[in-house]
Amino acid sequence: MQVSQEEMAEAKVPLVLRDYCAHLFIPLAKCRKENYYIPWKCQAEKHHWDQCQFEDYLDRVRQKRRQQTGED
Repeated sequence: MQVSQEEMAEAKVPLVLRDYCAHLFIPLAKCRKENYYIPWKCQAEKHHWDQCQFEDYLDRVRQKRRQQTGED
């Protein structure tokens, strides 16, 4: 985790999004709010957050497969 619970609470990050990628969601939420949620204004921030979510998903899948095969 790159941001603390206090920082996430201060930025009002929803509980379901307080994960490994929360440090990227905070600037995305700020950008969206400043630009009235216009989709094309925050494409870079959205791309970085989506990429982080995808990489985190792949890591969890790999970890699950290692557990299922008995490797540690």
